[in-house]
Amino acid sequence: MLLLPTTLWFLLLLVMPLVVIAVYSLGERAPAGGYQPALTLAQYANLLARLKAFTNTLTLAPLGTVICIVIAYPFAYYLAVKAGRGAKPFLLTLVIIPFWTSFLIRTYAWIYILGGQGIPRLLEMIGIEDYRLIYTPTAVLIGIVYGYLPLMVLPIYVSLEKLDKSLLEVSSDLGANPVRTFFQVTLPLSAPGLVTGSLLVFILLMGEYLIPALLGGGKVYFVGNALVDLFLQSRNWPFGSAVAITLVGIMLAAITLYLTLVGRDRGRQDVSVL
Repeated sequence: MLLLPTTLWFLLLLVMPLVVIAVYSLGERAPAGGYQPALTLAQYANLLARLKAFTNTLTLAPLGTVICIVIAYPFAYYLAVKAGRGAKPFLLTLVIIPFWTSFLIRTYAWIYILGGQGIPRLLEMIGIEDYRLIYTPTAVLIGIVYGYLPLMVLPIYVSLEKLDKSLLEVSSDLGANPVRTFFQVTLPLSAPGLVTGSLLVFILLMGEYLIPALLGGGKVYFVGNALVDLFLQSRNWPFGSAVAITLVGIMLAAITLYLTLVGRDRGRQDVSVL
């Protein structure tokens, strides 16, 4: 009985919409656009027509997640372990400040920074000419890392903040060097924050629309951009539903594989410690 309200809410807001989309994906496009009842897999057979969108998403979303990890972990570690009481609130404020401004405005700012009057103009001054950044995969990747980096920093910081500092001292007293202490003590204990941040960033990036639309300029587009085109412009709801269901399936498979590998790795680390 205690689980019933949550279960109903879950079914209403998550399961039912997915069921509706799955039913739409088996239909056909009506003559005037929209959905026409049918029972066909033709929409799934046509997925290769949006192969570029899937390729961009499955390349830049994982790559952006990895870059966020590489940048966020050292900063979060310094923030939690090394920063003093005076510096820590200031650095945390710097992490949170971007959330005070509209995501749209922040992304628009990068159009100027990466455009002809921004970084390319500075490169021309030092002799590097005709270097294009805007409307390229690099521009989209920069926007991704900038936009989602705070979402990676905060979960990792929370895990490292809870770390018992005496464990690091014990590891050093037992003869472990700093590198070994990091990989055998710090990293395993901060794994929950690392996993949370990775999943949070990866899931949001898989459905990203705004950054590819603005910084990709229609040349670098994600599945999210393809869905907007299919549902709102071409009004091909069945094909858009098939693309959406395929994206959800890919995300579930990737997340399941990631959690399985992380679970196995943590099991091996527990055995090695014992």
